[in-house]
Amino acid sequence: MLGAPRVSRRHVEITADLILRAYHLGLFPMAETRETDRLVWLDPEKRGILPLDGFHLPRRLLRTILSDRFEVSANENFAAVIAACAEPAPGRQDTWINPTIERLFTELHHAGHAHSIEVWQDDALVGGLYGVSLGGAFFGESMFNRARDASKVALAHLVARLRLGGYRLLDTQFVTSHLSQFGAIEVPRASYKSMLEQAVMANSHWPSAPDANLLRAELRLLGEDAT
Repeated sequence: MLGAPRVSRRHVEITADLILRAYHLGLFPMAETRETDRLVWLDPEKRGILPLDGFHLPRRLLRTILSDRFEVSANENFAAVIAACAEPAPGRQDTWINPTIERLFTELHHAGHAHSIEVWQDDALVGGLYGVSLGGAFFGESMFNRARDASKVALAHLVARLRLGGYRLLDTQFVTSHLSQFGAIEVPRASYKSMLEQAVMANSHWPSAPDANLLRAELRLLGEDAT
């Protein structure tokens, strides 16, 4: 984690509705470890965002996307995506996604507030991501990768869908080297919350089944915007 996030350890009963209200205020939960039941609330001094009008899609990745090497879907298997995100990965033997997180975010998914992007290769789930949607704000939670470029393809498809749906804000929580290559930046807490306040009031919608030609055209546009 970057910066010095403020952490509240006061015990409260955490529900899916409480999580939505927390996101509305700029907070988000994480588990201390996979094995613990305790969740902590974070409110970082610097917040990571990925500007939807400044997403950098490398030409090589665009060619991969347009080559149809992968098949991409949305909300087809949310449970499998969040379970894969919770698995250990190289350089990360533990995870902040515990069973409580999985249960609560699956409840949000069933209520229409959490969405997943799945990337398939030869009928196998090889990459994906999930996050929470609130008005015109999307809060990216986690992604996973089992094949080269699979998580990058998922991210590009997410951005294309958010742009088609009229979203205003893509919150990445923190900025990693992986995200910075796509244009992710840090903003101060006060600036983030001002952006958040405007975004959640936007009349945006999650494009559950966008026209394939429109989606492909938006992906091409992302590649042109990056040149």
